[in-house]
Amino acid sequence: MIEVLKRNNVHVSGRGEKAMVFAHGYGCDQNMWRFITPAFENEYKIVLFDHVGAGKSDTAAFNKVKYETLKGYADDVLAICETLNLENAIFVGHSVSAMIGALAAVKDPSRFDKLVMIGPSPCYINDEGYIGGFSREDIDELLESLDSNYLGWSAAMAPVIMGNPNRPELGEELTNSFCRTNPEIAKHFAHTTFLSDNRSDLQKLKAKSLILQCSEDVIAPMEVGKYVHEQVAESELVVLDATGHCPNLSAPEETIAAMKTFLERNR
Repeated sequence: MIEVLKRNNVHVSGRGEKAMVFAHGYGCDQNMWRFITPAFENEYKIVLFDHVGAGKSDTAAFNKVKYETLKGYADDVLAICETLNLENAIFVGHSVSAMIGALAAVKDPSRFDKLVMIGPSPCYINDEGYIGGFSREDIDELLESLDSNYLGWSAAMAPVIMGNPNRPELGEELTNSFCRTNPEIAKHFAHTTFLSDNRSDLQKLKAKSLILQCSEDVIAPMEVGKYVHEQVAESELVVLDATGHCPNLSAPEETIAAMKTFLERNR
């Protein structure tokens, strides 16, 4: 049990009984939630963790085969829930972690009764009748660039992903976060993330779900948010005024307001 908490650098705080589990996106760590969690600490038990390879997780626990698909990360989430005896919790997932949470909720529906998906994408590659935002060539190029010069890629891509050019400090924070992540694990996680296709899993998701879509997002465009909403039966889509892929950092107040409205409505 202790191994799981150490492996994922789990921190529990807050004064409520019902748990909210926060899962960070690619190249980030639990610190990315610092503007969001204070708004929920009085009412909920806050559970923060780092995916293996990120933040202060135990990088020795990394296993290429296990983390070849997002299901390996979903299994880690379920192990955390089991260790902390969490049931009917709220899962808040940013970017790739939105899909990791969906996979965890499909595998064991008792763990989560609500999902908040911030900038989710079940598949980044365009397909017949589906817009993911990237061609296969785009993704191959992105991964090749990342593999050959991870730090250079991070410095170039982080401000684009953040999408707030008038606030360069945000892009800088994301760059630094990318650079703190174990490079070899980050490269592997990028392949797992950008080549994943979990579209067929969305219809299996039964938890009430909030999809938060930014008005402009180069990583998860509007068409993707609408697709997720159409596929998940018990879902609502909220389009934020925020731009970029990280409203938890760039527009925390708007993100919190949308989350609170959803949670009030679905008590």
